[in-house]
Amino acid sequence: MALAENGHVPRVVIIGGGFAGLEAAKVLGNKPVEVIVLDRTNHHLFQPLLYQVATAALAPTDVATPIRHILRKYKNISVMLAEVKEIDPDRKVVIFDEEGDELPFDYLLLATGTRHGYFKNPEWEQVAPGLKTINDAMEIRQRFLMAFEEAEKREIERDEMERKAREEVSTTEPLSYETRRAEAEARQAERDRDAFLTFVIVGAGPTGCELSGTIPEVAKKAMNSDFRRIDTSAVRVILLEAGPRILPQFPEDLAEKAKRDLEKLGVEIRTGDAVVRLENDCVYLKSGDSIATKTIIWAAGNVASPLAKNLTDQLDKAGRVKVEKDLSVPGRPEIFVAGDLMAFEMPDGKPVPGVAQGAIQSGAIAGRNILHRLYGEGTDPFSYWDKGNLAVIGRGKAIADLHFAKVSGFIAWCIWLFIHILYLVGFRNRLSVLIQWSYSYLFFQRGARLIQPEGRQERILAESSASPKSFNPDAKETRQVWQ
Repeated sequence: MALAENGHVPRVVIIGGGFAGLEAAKVLGNKPVEVIVLDRTNHHLFQPLLYQVATAALAPTDVATPIRHILRKYKNISVMLAEVKEIDPDRKVVIFDEEGDELPFDYLLLATGTRHGYFKNPEWEQVAPGLKTINDAMEIRQRFLMAFEEAEKREIERDEMERKAREEVSTTEPLSYETRRAEAEARQAERDRDAFLTFVIVGAGPTGCELSGTIPEVAKKAMNSDFRRIDTSAVRVILLEAGPRILPQFPEDLAEKAKRDLEKLGVEIRTGDAVVRLENDCVYLKSGDSIATKTIIWAAGNVASPLAKNLTDQLDKAGRVKVEKDLSVPGRPEIFVAGDLMAFEMPDGKPVPGVAQGAIQSGAIAGRNILHRLYGEGTDPFSYWDKGNLAVIGRGKAIADLHFAKVSGFIAWCIWLFIHILYLVGFRNRLSVLIQWSYSYLFFQRGARLIQPEGRQERILAESSASPKSFNPDAKETRQVWQ
């Protein structure tokens, strides 16, 4: 379609306000086209730092910026808060919200990203939240902080039960039913305390390793003087990986260095063992082992947005769209896909990784190719420039694969710090994050440890207390828990 053909200004609809969608919008900004950006939230989220929101290092506002504010200088761009339900590529309309409202388009960019996948076990999401959105991060933070509160409560209960049992023993012989009950409840409170102080992270990619390294640091440094009954330094962090090693995206020597750093922090790493079942208080593994825990975090696997199926049947195993070299959908030159939702092979046969730099680069080329189509020009092929890979392990510890060099330790951590500050949207966010990090680094403190009254953790606790197991003082404990 030519520009302003028959007085019609072409409309470009961008679905998704992430890195890819915003980069494309900026390319199209102040050009002779109408651009509408649709997103289910009103903010752009800096996902690489989301784990720090989950572990109470940063506030949600430190990693999120309103989309309208980011695009405010582009007069031809509108932002619509809406949840897209379906795309009809034949009619060229986007169907959104529960009412089924329709938005026509001349060109479309789908940049919705991916969501954590549970390997055909959707019920696991209620037990083990993933980390993709602000709500996910706040849910994990809630569980993380509540675990220590519940452990403290269980320890107080255990002390009270033991006191009652001692008083009964001193006056009664043989032991009464009430005494045996108090002793059994004290043992159960101790098991519950240990389960609340056990954190299991499923998936040993960058997110899983970052979470695994942060939790023991927070527990041992920031919380060590906050509680009176429990020893927060006794926290157990268990990192599970079904594959043969952690951080498969990195060279093996860097991944091994990261493994050693995690183990120095006290993280228990178990590879080559897949999760087969999750319950509110237990993780069951393929090997037959089980782990008693009250907090499970999911960092394994992603699935594509179901909107991809509306566009084409040429999808990869993860449901991502197998795009053409110019990032258009096969057979639909007016529709483009960018970011994590695209399946694009590099010359070496490897897919473009689902990281911020890939989303930014693909969003930019998709925006330019839409302009090329509008001007009747040929499109440009996408070529991914891999600038390297970074993962933080803990305070002052990180690994960096920069192609020209492999760096680990404090220098890699400084590189990671600089890059993430650089890519944060907005000066206020950069300044706020820098202040928070400086505070945490110098004083071993976390400034965002508020517990909100609602969340899935409370529902789980309520369900657990609503239907207690019947007490049998003569019963033996039979559950085998991996230690």
